[in-house]
Formats: sequence, C-alpha cells, structure tokens
Amino acid sequence: MKTNEQGRSMVEMLGVLAIIGVLSAGGLAGYSKAMFKHKLNSTMDQITMLVTNIRTMYGTQGNYNGLATNAVDLGIVPPIMGNAVDSLTSPFKGKVTIAEIDAKTGEAVAANATSTGFTVKYEDLPTEACIALSTADFGSGAGSGFIGVQAGTIPSAKPHIGSTTEGKALSMDASTGALADAACGAADNDVTWYFY
Repeated sequence: MKTNEQGRSMVEMLGVLAIIGVLSAGGLAGYSKAMFKHKLNSTMDQITMLVTNIRTMYGTQGNYNGLATNAVDLGIVPPIMGNAVDSLTSPFKGKVTIAEIDAKTGEAVAANATSTGFTVKYEDLPTEACIALSTADFGSGAGSGFIGVQAGTIPSAKPHIGSTTEGKALSMDASTGALADAACGAADNDVTWYFY
C-alpha cells in the first residue's frame, strides 16, 4: 500500500525559517553599511561642491563678505541641503553652517569687517563619519586655500594662516598631528573646515 505524503514537515519548515532569518539579518547589516557609505559620500560631495561654489562666486572679490547670509540666494548651496541659510542639513540630518572668518586668526569677523576666509561646519555626525571627514584631504600647500580642520570634543586653537596645522587634516597617527579618533569620541560630533 502506497501513501502519498503532501506538505512539509515541521522540521523542514523551521529550517527554511532559520535560513530566511539569517539571510534577513545579513541583508539588514549590509543595507546599514551601504546607507552609511552613501551618506558619507554625499557629505563629501556636498562639502566639495560648497567650497568650489564659494570660491567660484567670491574668487575675484577678494573677500567673503555676505557669504553667511547670501549662500542660498546666490545658488552656492545645493538645494537638497535646504532653502534657508539657517536651516541647512547634512545627509546625517545634522545642521550645516557657513560662516565668514578672518583667515589670519580663524576667528569670526565683526559685523562690518572684511572676511578673508570662511568655514563650513557639519554638526551631529556619527563617530565614524567624524573620523573619515576630519582626515579627508582638502588640499595642502599655500595655494590650496585649505587652512585646516577642527573636530569633535577636543578643544584646540582655531586653524589659521601661519599656524602649524595650516593645510593639514587630522590624522590617525600621533606623530603627524592631532588624532582624529581622540577628537571624534562623542556620539554626535561636529567638524569645521577652514578655508581662504
């Protein structure tokens, strides 16, 4: 006598569910890493675009007066970041600030003073993003226009023209300068780039 079995046993079904669970967990981890990488690349692209647009717009002017208040109106800021200079956001959903500075001191300029430099500040970055962004090379040497970077929770002198950190990003090697992993130790870190 033959019996026709139909369906699956409970053990087979549990095996299938276990395999689906493992694949789903791996897929979520991969998706999370891919999204982080996308946000990091988008942030780098935004910073590069901002700096290029600022230099193009203000290159022949000799100063950056009005930059902080007019960046959106002048089309310097990519629309994806927002449409008001006081509410710009990064791919990590933190606030982005563009400010005018005195490149010789790294300090903000007074209301009617001439600004010879500018900063781009990204707030509330995850630790990994803070480290990656603060160690990125935005140019070195006198002609690059990159003054330096300040990151995270460690207070330090503001980068300025003539400082020992001029044209240098943070490092992962203690013998070459400030340590990015020490500076970016908090959950929500800020990174500020200085340019002239």
